[in-house]
Amino acid sequence: MIFINPKIDFAFKKIFGSEDSKDILMSFLNALIYEAQPVIQDLEILNPYLAPKIRGVKDTYLDIKAKIKDVDNSDRTVIIEMQVLNVEGFEKRILYNAAKSYSTQLNSGQSYNLLNPVIALTITDFMMFSELGNVISRFILKEKDFLIDYPIYDIELIFVELPKFKKQLSELENIIDKWLFFLNQARSLSEVPEVIGAVPEIKKAFYIANQANLTLEELEDQEKSEIFIQDQRGAVTKAIQQGLQQGLQQGLQQGLQQGLQQGLQQGLQQGLQQGLQQGLQQKSMEIARNMLNLCDDLMISQATGLSLKEIEALRMANS
Repeated sequence: MIFINPKIDFAFKKIFGSEDSKDILMSFLNALIYEAQPVIQDLEILNPYLAPKIRGVKDTYLDIKAKIKDVDNSDRTVIIEMQVLNVEGFEKRILYNAAKSYSTQLNSGQSYNLLNPVIALTITDFMMFSELGNVISRFILKEKDFLIDYPIYDIELIFVELPKFKKQLSELENIIDKWLFFLNQARSLSEVPEVIGAVPEIKKAFYIANQANLTLEELEDQEKSEIFIQDQRGAVTKAIQQGLQQGLQQGLQQGLQQGLQQGLQQGLQQGLQQGLQQGLQQKSMEIARNMLNLCDDLMISQATGLSLKEIEALRMANS
């Protein structure tokens, strides 16, 4: 069997956002949002997966949006997004979508008490918070200095960073691990592992992800999505390489220029010092020659700074 990559936007929406994926999405959300507790009792997928009407449009597959009902019979809106590329403005977009989903619940004149909480669950195939060791991190409003929670937990941002999940099949401990393993490894598997296939919802997710069950149009969309991501990653890699090369060239040029300038300055200074020393030496020798017939060697040495050996050599040369 060949499974489509759940990390691709098209595949993720098909697996978790189809009309018949309600049980899959409930299991998935209970695992990642509520730490495997059966908090969600029912849900409605507000924007179910549909095969695109316009071929080749990149943004055909939107985030999955669902309305959930918990054990207390309270309603919440959940926005689920799978993001492979770390594009510019991504963090702001997440916050914007959550705030927009929260604020557009009310019609004009309706009471704020009717607002239901919004959870933005974002799964990324790249690192976002390298300073945090957890695979799953949660953000809510807090007081800045004392870190006291805001009284209303109405907007919550949850991030799942897949590169941080390193467990192998034999290390999976719970349903959270099994769903994360599915997201990370489904594309590389040729059959459903028994340990995670024992979970009915995950087994069903594998069934939907089986490439043999896709239409020709869906196979084409999958291929286009994968090519797009590969092209974008290739463009980023190329840009980094070009940046490194340009930086290296500029660094070498600047280094050579600075080295030449420093070398010239040092050369000039050394030349001046050597010239001055040689000039002083020659002047001292000339004075010493004039004093040979007038003074003894010790007096000439004290007057010129020459050594007694140098003065003795001068006497021998003049004799």
